[in-house]
Amino acid sequence: MHAQGKIKPPAPDAPEYDLPDEFWERAEVVYPERKTPVSLRLDPDVLEWFKAQGPGHLTRMQAVLRAYVEAKRKQEDTRQG
Repeated sequence: MHAQGKIKPPAPDAPEYDLPDEFWERAEVVYPERKTPVSLRLDPDVLEWFKAQGPGHLTRMQAVLRAYVEAKRKQEDTRQG
């Protein structure tokens, strides 16, 4: 991933943390949920806009959809409670 430019070095002023050994003894690996592949038809201008924002356009589309879902869920919770 580093060779592909997907991993950026830390900022020079980034803080360093010294984690105690107990942290690593209790730590557990958590894998992200697997995404479901889909085929989606989009208006050309919408796709081009996301692509024009640079690499990662599909990730940004996912983030927009996630934000919409969370906002709608919050609305539903407000109505129910």
